[in-house]
Amino acid sequence: MTDDAPETLRAGAVTLDDVAREAGVSLATASRALNGSTRKVADSYRERVEAAAARLDYTANLSAQATARGTSAIIALLVADIADPYFGQIASGVARGADEAGLIVTVAITERDPEREVRLVRALRGQRPRGLILAASRSASELTRELAAEVDMLAAAGGRVVVLGGGVDGVRSITVDNRGGARALGAAVADRGYRRALVLAAAEGTVTSDDRVGGFVDGFTAGGGDAPAVLRGTFTRESGYELMTRALAEGVETGTVVFGISDVVAIGALAALREAGREVGSDIALAGFDDIPTGRDVTPALTTVRIPLDEVGYQAFHAATDAQWQPADDPLPLEVLLRESTPARS
Repeated sequence: MTDDAPETLRAGAVTLDDVAREAGVSLATASRALNGSTRKVADSYRERVEAAAARLDYTANLSAQATARGTSAIIALLVADIADPYFGQIASGVARGADEAGLIVTVAITERDPEREVRLVRALRGQRPRGLILAASRSASELTRELAAEVDMLAAAGGRVVVLGGGVDGVRSITVDNRGGARALGAAVADRGYRRALVLAAAEGTVTSDDRVGGFVDGFTAGGGDAPAVLRGTFTRESGYELMTRALAEGVETGTVVFGISDVVAIGALAALREAGREVGSDIALAGFDDIPTGRDVTPALTTVRIPLDEVGYQAFHAATDAQWQPADDPLPLEVLLRESTPARS
């Protein structure tokens, strides 16, 4: 608090009443100016209230706001791994929307553990979030019974739930055409002359992975390629490295194209290929999925499928906050980006 703040305010926390008196406005006006009300406040009043709040070092009581409104100024985002740039870019889009709306984003990490996800949603319910975005890949199109129960209770308290990937009845969702994007990638590398392929995937039953594997196999074989071998692991760089190391020990022919189900997996495979003395591109080709910035910076640059991840996060935010939100007629467009890691074969 500033040195010239009234002595009567030094004894305890500054209240919204104090700010209203300092600004010379009504309590209702002060509340609307500071608490994100949809009712517009004249700029002159808003500036007076904000200046008064700054002089008094006023901090809004989020718990009290949540009690009054039923929800807080918080958007909760659940991701599998915050170190994965895929989720970082989605979080960036969510944060952009929250900044525009004057809300706060809380991020929690599920580690792709269904039980942990349930515990996190249960804990977040206590914060009464305005919205909850479930962004982690899951092993079924439907929520588990335990997670569905937690989601229902959060919704009953006024929060709105959004799932990335779609397919969950009664829950808003943002759909990404993983199967279609991977199909287009498979067709594109087959058109470049590749006839042998290896897929580095996550465990069978993981929806995003299965969609990408199925799409790539369909596109590659339709383009004249042989049915690819599929190795199963996780979505991590370490998994890509380990699966590629195992495949190399068993033998990978020159001219094979390796598809990592994410750019992070593909970059792990790239490290294993280099360690084994294999040339990426001219010897063994490599492709990923997502178009994270690192994939553009490695050498050779990584062929991939671009998802507008920031826009995915931004749309998820609006699905979680807009009362009149309507799902798009079509999934967000994906784009195959052919780069130096998959040169054309003669």
